[in-house]
Amino acid sequence: MIELAPSILSADFARLGAEVQAAVEGGATVLHVDIMDGHFVPNITIGPAVVASLRKVSRVPLDCHLMIERPDEFIPAFAEAGADWISVHQEACVHLDRTLRFIASHGCKPGVVINPGTPVHALNEILPLVHHVLVMSVNPGFGGQTFIHSSLRKIELLSRIRKSRCLEFRIEVDGGVHHDTVADVVRAGAQILVAGSAIFEQGDPQENARQLLESAREAANQAGQDLSSVVAGGPTDDGSNSLDPP
Repeated sequence: MIELAPSILSADFARLGAEVQAAVEGGATVLHVDIMDGHFVPNITIGPAVVASLRKVSRVPLDCHLMIERPDEFIPAFAEAGADWISVHQEACVHLDRTLRFIASHGCKPGVVINPGTPVHALNEILPLVHHVLVMSVNPGFGGQTFIHSSLRKIELLSRIRKSRCLEFRIEVDGGVHHDTVADVVRAGAQILVAGSAIFEQGDPQENARQLLESAREAANQAGQDLSSVVAGGPTDDGSNSLDPP
């Protein structure tokens, strides 16, 4: 199932409640909350107080993406504020296995994030622990960046690994998701689409969300039809299913 997760980083914070509600009415089923500390990434955003305020105005899952150093120190506060999902960066965690289990112990779904320069195979040992893997398709820190197309290969590889190992994690992508990239992202295997400027920067967030989600679902349906055609035509092996790390 394709889900849209608007990133509030690009919303008008003077009208935050109204804007996220409009996005939800347009079909969004998750709200993505970017937490930045000015150390792990070159920007500072919000803390648990804003998460608690969002919890009062929306019932959809709050997906808190911790782009911070020492995330273990802040996980309890975000869980208490109302986070449903908490994801941490592989690059920021000294003991990633412990951190993911710590998130789960606070009643939240654990996720892991990889930056554009981090290979998928760095996650091999912890994939059974996570609810979702978030692939950064821009370098984290700011909204409105250009999509890094090599991220598509990571999404494809994660999808193949999940199938080969019979795992259940979901694949999320964050960065540069717009109308001109969403079809490629979905065809690569992404299921949760984080979009900020495409939803909130111009026009009506409700209509923007509706249109982006419609484009994503059309791409997913087309990908399903293409797969059915391949299966009907018999197996092929061109070497593209290798699970070797990128």
